[in-house]
Amino acid sequence: MMAPLMSEFACQLPYDDVARKLCTDLANGLTHPEADHRKNIHGYNEFDVSEDDPLWKKYMEQFKDPLILLLLASALVSICMQQFDDAISITVAIVIVVTVAFIQEYRSEKSLEALKKLVPPKCHCVRGGRIETFLARELVPGDIVQISIGDKVPADIRLFEAVDLMIDESSLTGETEPIKKTTVPMMKMNLHVGDRKNIAYMGTLVRCGNGKGMVICTGESSEFGEIFKMMGAEEAPKTPLQISMGVLGKQLSFYSFWIIGLIMFLGWLQGRRLLDMFTIGVSLAVAAIPEGLPIVVTVTLALGVMRMAKRKAIVKKLPIVETLGCATVICSDKTGTLTKNEMTVTRIFTADESIAEVSGVGYSSSGDVRCHGEVVHGNSHSSITKVIEVGIVCNNAQIVDNELHGQPTEGALITAAMKLNLKDVRNNYARLEEWPFSSDSKMMIVKCAPKYGQYEELYFVKGATERILRQCRRYYYNGAVLPFTIVQETVALEEASRMGTAGLRVLAMAFGHSMDDLIYVGIVGMLDPPREGVRESIRVLVSSGVAVKMLTGDAEETAKGIGSRLGLYSAGGFTLSGDQVDQMDLMQLKQVINNVTIFYRVSPRHKHKIVKALQSNKAVVAMTGDGVNDAVALRSANIGIAMGKNGTDVCKEAADMILLDDNFYTIMSAIEEGKGIFYNIRNFVRFQLSTSIAALSLITLSTLFHLPNPLNAMQILWINIIMDGPPAQSLGVEPVDEDVVKKPPRTASDSIITKKLIFNVMTSAIIIVLGTLWVFWREMSDNKITPRDTTMTFTCFVFFDMFNALSCRSELKSVFTIGLFNNRMFLIAVGLSLVGQLLVIYFPPLQAVFQTESLYLADFLLLITLTSSVLVISEIRKLIERTLEKRHNLQLGSTYHYDRDHNQYV
Repeated sequence: MMAPLMSEFACQLPYDDVARKLCTDLANGLTHPEADHRKNIHGYNEFDVSEDDPLWKKYMEQFKDPLILLLLASALVSICMQQFDDAISITVAIVIVVTVAFIQEYRSEKSLEALKKLVPPKCHCVRGGRIETFLARELVPGDIVQISIGDKVPADIRLFEAVDLMIDESSLTGETEPIKKTTVPMMKMNLHVGDRKNIAYMGTLVRCGNGKGMVICTGESSEFGEIFKMMGAEEAPKTPLQISMGVLGKQLSFYSFWIIGLIMFLGWLQGRRLLDMFTIGVSLAVAAIPEGLPIVVTVTLALGVMRMAKRKAIVKKLPIVETLGCATVICSDKTGTLTKNEMTVTRIFTADESIAEVSGVGYSSSGDVRCHGEVVHGNSHSSITKVIEVGIVCNNAQIVDNELHGQPTEGALITAAMKLNLKDVRNNYARLEEWPFSSDSKMMIVKCAPKYGQYEELYFVKGATERILRQCRRYYYNGAVLPFTIVQETVALEEASRMGTAGLRVLAMAFGHSMDDLIYVGIVGMLDPPREGVRESIRVLVSSGVAVKMLTGDAEETAKGIGSRLGLYSAGGFTLSGDQVDQMDLMQLKQVINNVTIFYRVSPRHKHKIVKALQSNKAVVAMTGDGVNDAVALRSANIGIAMGKNGTDVCKEAADMILLDDNFYTIMSAIEEGKGIFYNIRNFVRFQLSTSIAALSLITLSTLFHLPNPLNAMQILWINIIMDGPPAQSLGVEPVDEDVVKKPPRTASDSIITKKLIFNVMTSAIIIVLGTLWVFWREMSDNKITPRDTTMTFTCFVFFDMFNALSCRSELKSVFTIGLFNNRMFLIAVGLSLVGQLLVIYFPPLQAVFQTESLYLADFLLLITLTSSVLVISEIRKLIERTLEKRHNLQLGSTYHYDRDHNQYV
């Protein structure tokens, strides 16, 4: 028995030869014993999506992360020191982070399972000379399968019968029109999947007719199986935030433990009680380890996901929210994403060279048709009427209550007819036969007979201008018919070219008694208008350093025209066709791809190659898609974006984000959210680092200078609760700054900790340490530690924390500019922290625990005046930075430009 015969070879052979190679009988099919034998060799007709490891094992593997291990160690130390509250809070943090990571990994595997749905549950197969219905998973190479309208093709089959057979292959190839199938062998070599007209592919849908074929490939050997294997091999790249968090956790923990070890060593050298120093060291360890960081990151991302859902963007993986802020390239489909996918006839050019302009958009009768400034009605202009008449007779769409049922191009023609009061014209004809539009013929033909008057068959044809004109022998001239000459053909082609350059889709119209003697009547230009806000979104993104590339199946002139309307293309710009992408290897494509803004005549199979070429140039790529064949590109892209309305299930499972409204503007909103989230996380890190460094430095300096410890272990842990608790976490829910989208994308390899952040952290930490030590020195005038001394020092540090948190709400803007009251969570958190501090100072049971005593009003006035200095100095620093940035922008211009030679935004 022969192995499965791949479709690229099977399509070139006569079906009798294919049957011989598969050792099958076209009339009787395989016998049951032979089918069972082949099943043992080839396996079931399904995709193997079995999990290698059980779920519990996958969950436990999440604990291998260094930051998680560090948190576990911290929890263990807290238990040993009987600090059970900290142990519980750390454990909760671990559970949240590990669970989120597990869910993300689990859901990423679902994209493979979604492919299983492409295999229909049942099929009709000829076995042993009888037609049987059984599960499609039982099919083997050589089986004879029957398919008819409404069926899903159960495997890759080579057709040997096809009666009016039309199959929708959009999920595989991206082609929206059903493909007419045949049984004759294909003569050309290396045909694209969509051009193999005698092959029906697993998972595609029979739209019309019926047929028979022999199974050539099953399961993972099928065309969809190739996609399955590519998706299995394609590992989703780690997000920049995941990388940054891992590096940050290691850095913080490493340096913190060195400092803590130094403190304990110095205390031991100075003869201090080892148990006391160990207690202080453990308290500092709990304060230093960033157990609050995973919680803040998770909560911040989760809130970002909720906000994005309200803006019609569903994010499936939390870290992807922040990755959007790093996107440097967006590759977007045109139809339905950049444009409305609502074709509108805007220009009519008749065979006698009359020009009509059509107003109004959408699928309603609002608007009119004007020729030479006069409104055209009904038959007031016979040449214009004839163009539209052909367009609606050769048409399958319907418009009911301003809603289109059918193809947008055909809906545009009906809308134009409504504006001319010609909608009912096609009721005058009885359709006898139809030849649907195909990629080979590039035209649609209907054969009709008039219902009234003399019975005489007519052909109505619409399609690509050059194809239609090739069939024309005469042309329509103001009601008369004249011989069609090279002059009329040249004029028509020139006008079609002008329309295409203007971004219009062009269709030519003709009719006649014979397909060899058609009468040319004119051409129409249709516009798929850009979605509202898309041009402005592209302008903002490009000016902020995000390259936008349009991918479309349109011709070059049309693609350039739409690109011009959207601000993506200007004269002299670079475009690339799908064929050119095929001809280049990855290295060649990598060298030119940064200069290309428009890819035309592109099919889904080109997207994966485009993603890889961009990523090899260190780009962070967001890619849109809607078909099954887009799934590999979506999975390999840094951010896969599926269409919510028109996207397939496989596409949605493979993607990281789903656009509910299929709108490009939503992508910009998501990028804005992603950038804002990262800045919020950085603000939290700035606050936590400054507080951690201040606490560590305070104890280190007091130890180094032989001073008593200014804070006891319980006070340090209370500061840790504030540092990692509500005040700190409320920084993660700071409303997104409206100016953040104008900032350039963050370089994915950059750490959260930058030189600028370190400077700001050290400035705040120095102010906090010096201020706290001054209070401690001032209170300890008699060189003896009293509860008042530690209470003043402790409260001073807490107040410094509150003002420091206030200054960390924005990296550059003044707190008075962003508003003191627009983050209610922050106000509540700070208020509760201050109430807690007052209880620690005045509530007797807590006084005993924290070793504090009551303070006076004058004490609070002194502390507030002193501790507010960290906010005042921060505001002065921000003012200086804003002034310098404004001056810099005035000198160089505030727009970021893409340096193509060095592949970076400057």
